[in-house]
This record gives sequence, structure tokens and C-alpha cells, in this order.
Amino acid sequence: MMAHTHDNEPTNEECADFLERIVRLIDNELAEGDCAVVRAHIDTCSPCLERYDLQRTVKALVARSCSEVAPSELRDRVRIQIQQIQVTITES
Repeated sequence: MMAHTHDNEPTNEECADFLERIVRLIDNELAEGDCAVVRAHIDTCSPCLERYDLQRTVKALVARSCSEVAPSELRDRVRIQIQQIQVTITES
């Protein structure tokens, strides 16, 4: 089903510009005036509202997961893999 576009709907380019600001809004890194602009855009743009909700959900899950501590064996394996990747990148 094709979506009908109206003259006042945001373009994909505008939404791409808002995506970074949406993330910064969630992280409380926007100036108050910018918050109002982003919130107004989210209120009128369903795709951006969905992205906003998704970003908030992901951040909440990550924050909750960060309170858990990985087993030391897993941390050591991850650390070794990161070091191996860094060596590979350096040698490239």
C-alpha cells in the first residue's frame, strides 16, 4: 500500500537530520530550544516517533543490562578478541 504524501510532511532528508538529534534528546544532550523543535517533529512524524520509542527502549535495556556483571572468563575472552582485532587493523 502506498503512503500518501502531503506538502507538510517531513522529507527523508529532514528525518535523517533529526535522527541524531533524537538520540541526543534521549541522552539529555540538547539545548532546551532544540528539545522543543525535536519534540514537535516527533509529534508530527510517525517514523521518527517509532525511532524515538525504539531508541528509548534499547537504551533502557542496555542500562538495565549494564548493572549485570559478565563472568570473568567471558570478559577475558572478549578482551583477547578485541586485542586480536586491534592487531589485525594495525597490521593492515
